[in-house]
Amino acid sequence: MEQRNRNQGTGEVPVAFLLKSLLFSYILTGVMLALLAFLLYRFGLGERAVSIAIIVIYVVATLFSGFMAGKRIKSRRFLWGLVMGGAYFLVLAVVSLIAGKGDVQIGSSFFTTLALCAGGGMLGGMLS
Repeated sequence: MEQRNRNQGTGEVPVAFLLKSLLFSYILTGVMLALLAFLLYRFGLGERAVSIAIIVIYVVATLFSGFMAGKRIKSRRFLWGLVMGGAYFLVLAVVSLIAGKGDVQIGSSFFTTLALCAGGGMLGGMLS
């Protein structure tokens, strides 16, 4: 309790909390992707529906992490939401790079995903 009050008063950033929030957003992503995989298996969803669902999953996960960051830090909420969305995208890009063994093409979908993640995090921060 004392630590939280001290962080809020001095403007320090609770890095451990931000990392936990980011981790939880990835857990949320995993759960939603598992649900999507089940729906794909059960109902044979089309490619367009799966693409839309993945976009929604990115936005919901980053919205959550931005919301949590904004609630905790309480100043410049939109900026901290943007940071959380950017961090989410950065981890996503690095994991994709490692999984793809370096064969990554930076195209329009790369920047679209960046905008969606950053925008979702910023929206979450603004709504907090």
